[in-house]
Amino acid sequence: QALQALVDNNFGEAEVTETEPAAETKQDRPQLVDDHITAIGASTGLAVGPAVLYMLAPIAVTEKSVDDPPLEIERLEAALKMAKREIQALYTETKSQLGSEKADIFDAHRQFLEDPSLVDATKERITEQRINAEAAWHSVITEMANSYLELEDEVFQARATDVKDVGQRVLKVLTGQQPKSLELTEPGILVASDLTPSDTAQLDADNVLGVCTELGTNTSHTAIIAKAMGIPAVVGLGPDFSTLAEGKTIALNGESGDVWLDPPADKVAEIKSQRETWLAERDAAREAALAPAITQDGQQIEIVANIGGLNDAKSALENGAEGVGLLRTEFLYLDRSEAPTEDEQFEIYQAIADIMEERPLIVRTLDIGGDKPLPYMNLESEVNPFLGWRGIRICLDWPDMFKDQLRAILRASAGHQLKIMFPMVSTLSELQAAKRILAEVQDELRQAEIAFDEAMEIGIMIEVPAAVAIADQLAAEVDFFSIGTNDLSQYTMASDRTNAKVAALADTFQPSILRLIRRTIEAAHAADKWVGLCGEFAANPLAVPILLGFELDEFSMSSPAIPKVKQAIKQLTTEQAKSIATAVVDLESAQDVREYVKQALAAGDV
Repeated sequence: QALQALVDNNFGEAEVTETEPAAETKQDRPQLVDDHITAIGASTGLAVGPAVLYMLAPIAVTEKSVDDPPLEIERLEAALKMAKREIQALYTETKSQLGSEKADIFDAHRQFLEDPSLVDATKERITEQRINAEAAWHSVITEMANSYLELEDEVFQARATDVKDVGQRVLKVLTGQQPKSLELTEPGILVASDLTPSDTAQLDADNVLGVCTELGTNTSHTAIIAKAMGIPAVVGLGPDFSTLAEGKTIALNGESGDVWLDPPADKVAEIKSQRETWLAERDAAREAALAPAITQDGQQIEIVANIGGLNDAKSALENGAEGVGLLRTEFLYLDRSEAPTEDEQFEIYQAIADIMEERPLIVRTLDIGGDKPLPYMNLESEVNPFLGWRGIRICLDWPDMFKDQLRAILRASAGHQLKIMFPMVSTLSELQAAKRILAEVQDELRQAEIAFDEAMEIGIMIEVPAAVAIADQLAAEVDFFSIGTNDLSQYTMASDRTNAKVAALADTFQPSILRLIRRTIEAAHAADKWVGLCGEFAANPLAVPILLGFELDEFSMSSPAIPKVKQAIKQLTTEQAKSIATAVVDLESAQDVREYVKQALAAGDV
């Protein structure tokens, strides 16, 4: 269970970006031919600059016999405590720079260090084998990292880096070794064997023109952060690349995966020219994203953002969001010893609403469970927390805490376009119970003469198949639906996204899931209610014509995806979209759906 904190949190990636199943990679030893090598393009863009090597030798650990195992356990506990403080600092810094979604990897690292099975296994080795803390910790971490490397799925193999990162952090504390700085004093191409999440948190976009790593895939943390920061990156260049690159000028294409060592003057000029074009196109796309998404035949589609904090709100507007389709409120409850007060929550909700001004802001009530235990809630560890006590189920069982959040949201709604949304609703009685508690809070505020928006809309997440089955009944009780495709896919296909053997089944392009999405939208529209979709399916350009054809009212996604989705919408007509949507629900597989949409878009008509 020691990896469960990382696994359940999708290794800190709050949302799973919908992509095609990974094709065969070029990681089987790319060959250098005429100072040119092709590997895995991990982050789009072009760059030219001197190679700057970052080679971090693993910490040497010597096993020693000890006479006082309890003292070693104390050393371990002190190191874990210090490591958690360091991780919290990285979380705060990354959240400030890149938003909460990219910072969540460090929340997963913190949970990993708090996993009782990991800590207990280390303490057991110290006690039974009477060895020093660093040797016991190193052996446990190594075994766990190797267990991930043995899996066939490259996504899971890449996540062994997360495990090693956490392990190295604790070893640095235990051994007193200082980490090597990743700061570049002048612009260059960073070359490394691999970069851990802790490494990538230090990247300086001003001086790091590009990144080349010997290891990694297009789903590795290096790729994720490089994309978020707009830094071109090529990974999987092979074990000898650092040696080959030392002292040379590097040119790279982060889309094609091409890298040149000491390229001739004409190639340097070509790459520099292409870089200028790329930067200009990127800036133009961002500027275009500020304009509304209007189809070729004049239908405007609302595009909003999924956010997890104050800084995300600013980023959303910069990327062209027309509001917030999902404000995750869990960040207010994590990393603390007691629940946030009503006033604490009110200040945050109001601050975000002020940033949004007149734009809509949908606040989802607390959606937490056994996968993210809170010390003050006594959430018991569950065999399968995703099928357990979570979401609205917890809120209904903890009415006092639920009321605090509802009061804060209602108070912040005064003068703003706030909407409230309940997660994980699977029965009509759950929704009705939540509405009764909301009504009680509204009455209390009226009696206290505290202002709130009396017309504030109420909605629910549609993420459980049972909710789709009774969508007509639920629609009669709310103002809107928001479809959460990540969980809906997992629950519908009875497929754990964290299990490499079955994860591919939880593919939102499955015709069965597409039919559930269509059915949900039809049920809502029949009751004159609107529907949004806040899973990352909304961010996939191949999904755009399908959802547009289903007559989805609102697309909500992570902020960086907004420009490309708006661009996709602007290239379609509603009739084209309806034709595609009608056809794909009758296809046989997710792959068939993808191929059909690709061909239809390439043809320009259907």
